[in-house]
Amino acid sequence: MALDDDELLILDDEEVVTSGVWKILIVDDDEDVHIATEHALAGETLLGRSLVFLHAHSAAEARERLQVNADVAVILLDVVMETQHAGLDLVAYIRRDLELSMPRIILRTGQPGYAPELTAVRDYDINDYKTKSELTRSKLYTTVLAALRSFDQLRRMDANRRGLEQIIEACGELLHESGLKAFSAGVIRQLAAFIGVESDGLLCTQVNLDRRGGKHAGDDDYIVLAAAGRYEPLIGLHLNQIDSPRVRDSLRLCLARQQHVFERESQTLYFSMQGSRGFAAYIDTSRPTSVIDSRLLEVFCANVSICADNINLINRLKDSAYFDHLVGLPNRTAFVQAVDHAYGEGANPWDYVVLVDIDQFAEINNAFGHEYGDHLLEALASRLKQRFEPDCFVARISGDTFGLLGAEAALKPEYLRAVFAEPFNINGAGHVVAISTGIVRLTDSGPDGQGVLKDASIARKLAREKSVNSDAYYAPHIGFQAKERTRLLQQLQGAFDLDRLFAVYQPQIDMVTRRVTGFEALMRWRNDAGEFVPPDHFIPLAEQSGLIVGMGDWILRDALHALRQLAAEGWRDLTMSVNVSAVQFRMPNFLDSLRQAIADTGVAPQLLELEITESVAMMGQTVVEETLASIRQMGISVAIDDFGTGFSSLSYLSNLPLDRIKIDRSFVHAMSGDGDSRRIADLVIQLGRNLNLRVIAEGVETEAQASRLLELGCHEVQGFLYGRPMDPDSLRDWLKNWKALYG
Repeated sequence: MALDDDELLILDDEEVVTSGVWKILIVDDDEDVHIATEHALAGETLLGRSLVFLHAHSAAEARERLQVNADVAVILLDVVMETQHAGLDLVAYIRRDLELSMPRIILRTGQPGYAPELTAVRDYDINDYKTKSELTRSKLYTTVLAALRSFDQLRRMDANRRGLEQIIEACGELLHESGLKAFSAGVIRQLAAFIGVESDGLLCTQVNLDRRGGKHAGDDDYIVLAAAGRYEPLIGLHLNQIDSPRVRDSLRLCLARQQHVFERESQTLYFSMQGSRGFAAYIDTSRPTSVIDSRLLEVFCANVSICADNINLINRLKDSAYFDHLVGLPNRTAFVQAVDHAYGEGANPWDYVVLVDIDQFAEINNAFGHEYGDHLLEALASRLKQRFEPDCFVARISGDTFGLLGAEAALKPEYLRAVFAEPFNINGAGHVVAISTGIVRLTDSGPDGQGVLKDASIARKLAREKSVNSDAYYAPHIGFQAKERTRLLQQLQGAFDLDRLFAVYQPQIDMVTRRVTGFEALMRWRNDAGEFVPPDHFIPLAEQSGLIVGMGDWILRDALHALRQLAAEGWRDLTMSVNVSAVQFRMPNFLDSLRQAIADTGVAPQLLELEITESVAMMGQTVVEETLASIRQMGISVAIDDFGTGFSSLSYLSNLPLDRIKIDRSFVHAMSGDGDSRRIADLVIQLGRNLNLRVIAEGVETEAQASRLLELGCHEVQGFLYGRPMDPDSLRDWLKNWKALYG
């Protein structure tokens, strides 16, 4: 039955509890007044209760009476007793010192001239004021009855307030319970406390919700989820297994009607929940339920039902947060917590963590489809559970990566590999998988589960870099190197964001005419300590992280701006070479960003050369040829950088639209040594000439190297022998000096 607030807080006179008495305190220094008052009201029953009279002949005696009778309902108080203000002083004592706000006070005086001020009546919460001559029997009856009605309403409102406070507090505690069983036990405990009885009770809930296909649930569909006191042995039993007919019948009736059942010695409360799944709580009581308690129990049940729905929601959220439903295993979050717990255990036998990756899983998905891949993951998870639980904690970390936490003996690489040697049956066909494993010992890692997982990922990456079906152990020095790379990458990101990277330019010289033909733009980084970070340290990091895309676009524009500025100062017809990484080359908008940079800077595209590595050239013949052709159509030249260091096919390179090849500095330095490597520069130069490509050598540092390159027919050179990489201001000075020497 739904109740509105007015119904809850205000009861009709007919609904007053009829047990008990009303205590009336008469305070007067005239004994005749005591006798007359008690005689006038003797034998009366007001609001269903009889009257009990207490007597005090002074304010001091009244104080003593009230200290042991705080449940007095009405005080008939003489204004003037020991002193002129004894009555009002007693009122102040009652309200302020004893903090009794509910007893109704009726002031009486035999001397009208001593009537209290209106402010005193208001400030002291006085219910009525009468002269003794006014209080005939009928008027005294009426005055006391009105005061009792006021007291009763205040008392019931206070009971409601305290009941609601208890409901809020109880529901707040219930929400902190973990799981439905703990919550159910809390309901029994809180319900017993609420109605003031011992925790003798049980809670029954439906467990086989959909088993009957929409038919009514039977007794065996309900189970005792929690119990307390003498009913505790019933936990886990079905409803039809409860041996007490009284308890069983009350629960059955409550669950069938989905209504509360109030009986003389028990209460069975129904708690509705979303999805038509409710539960019933049975509590033994020693007295009938009062109207106030029954209505407050309505509110209690409504709040507990909301709490139960919230507990279910929290459990579902926890399930989603800690469980992988595809493979039926705990997820990464749960795994991290398990490792944290293993740390907290101290000498825990579970001291190893292994990450298992399926080699070439992306290729499996591409070849057979994602549904096939999901079935493979499910089969793998099932085998891991079968072979390792309960001796190990098994979880799916992400994608095709699984984690195991256990003892070293159970997680040896050869044992892991043997587990996967048997083919998996996927859609009726056998499928053998290779795995890469990263292994870490807890004592070598940390300081928590996240740290261990990170270190295991480092080891797994090392295993994958070896070859397929490999394993690798984490060691502290490996972690240090990885953390240093991470730290350097973070610093690089900050340096790029704060414009702390800068470009330098190295001149390129025609070997025959000694004329400056152009420059190569190179990226430099000076860290916060003022030290230069070598490009071979930070460029690979930028490529791995994808930061190279933004950095490459920046240096392209910076180089073109520098070239335009030099042209404006009279240094015309010079070219600018800019390196393009494989990551940039693969970007879908690479050509658009290239066109935009040319348009924004106003530099003629014929003055720009892009240097690509052999790895870029070998990314895919059709894609590379189409992209290079588009670059050439824009008027931009293309060069192969570090030629000879890769494994490209010469027949393939001969078909690419190229303009120049660059001999790597390692082959230039090898010309002065012994062995076959000294002849590579000669072969590259001859190849370039045969393909009608210009050849430039980098890293030229000695006159002997320059002379040999000239003899071999190399077209251009760059290196420290001619000029170091310089900032624009230094480059201008160098150009002036070079022109003065060579015209």
